[in-house]
Amino acid sequence: MDSLKWILPNISAPTWMDVIIAIAICVVGWLFQQLVIKKIINLIVAFLRNRQREFQAIVLEQFNKAIRYAFMSAVIVLSLTILLEENLFTNAVTKNFVLSIIVFFAFKGVYDVLHFYTKQPLQLNSEEEPNVLLPFFLRVGKVLIMIAAMFTIASFWNFNLNGFLTGIGLTGVAIAFGIRDTLAHVFGGMSVALDNPFQIGDWIATEDQKIDGTIEDINLRSTLIQTGDKGLVYVPNSYLVNRPIYNLSRREKRKCEQFLFVAAENKEEKLRSALSAIQKEIYLHTATEKELIHVFIDEFYPTSYRILVRFYVATNDTAVMLSTKQDILFAIRQIFEELNIELAAPTEDEWLHSKK
Repeated sequence: MDSLKWILPNISAPTWMDVIIAIAICVVGWLFQQLVIKKIINLIVAFLRNRQREFQAIVLEQFNKAIRYAFMSAVIVLSLTILLEENLFTNAVTKNFVLSIIVFFAFKGVYDVLHFYTKQPLQLNSEEEPNVLLPFFLRVGKVLIMIAAMFTIASFWNFNLNGFLTGIGLTGVAIAFGIRDTLAHVFGGMSVALDNPFQIGDWIATEDQKIDGTIEDINLRSTLIQTGDKGLVYVPNSYLVNRPIYNLSRREKRKCEQFLFVAAENKEEKLRSALSAIQKEIYLHTATEKELIHVFIDEFYPTSYRILVRFYVATNDTAVMLSTKQDILFAIRQIFEELNIELAAPTEDEWLHSKK
């Protein structure tokens, strides 16, 4: 007890009865917050969900632990007040500590809410499409909440914030030169969030085809992408903002393009009839776009003609597109068999030339 007198000079040695009362208060307080406060919060959360107030329910649910921990902290301070016979709530030395605990748990509740929505941003977005801004700025909000809590608590202890901020400013300039690449990634993430070129869940590809996959998450420094082989790759944000990005999920139509090689010995009449029949089959298919269908001989080689077959399928589903393309290819084979169109195997030089 003598070691505490430099902090609380008026405290007196507790009796066994004071110790028993302090322990009893802690036990009763713990039971109360477990059996009463926790149950009341759960009932209110259920009531809000029944009234279709999901946002309020989630906020209260995330504040659950912060409220109960703040209550237990108050119970412990109360038990120590009785044990030491000194009002710790109003004492000039300890009241700042009590206020710091209350402020900490208040900010902790807000932090838990932001953390929940960072993991599940779709629940905060009332629109049909997810908003890529949410996970990014929710993470920024978490950092700002921690900084606000730190400065608020520091103000209770008369901490010299002006000198501290000045020191941070001078140090920040020096650090900025050492973390240029990291800052580039952070500002790249801000550019991605503001430009909104893609959402979480979108399938994207870069022009150089080095990145091709589905967006899993977007954070301050990098974007998490699941590749076609189900691997996960963390791509620096600065890499993405400096390259053209194709958002394949926003396509409304899929192009199907096929090159067919027929022998040059085929008669022109047969070839024209075959081309017309192929175009008709594509037009009559229920999944194809009718506005743009190309079926023409576009190149001529010494031993063969190259036929270009190009059409669009009104879907973004790869399986539907491939199924439609398969139907058209079977129909083309049947047309060639009926008209006795002779196919040709292009030479290597002709094939390479046709791919250019």
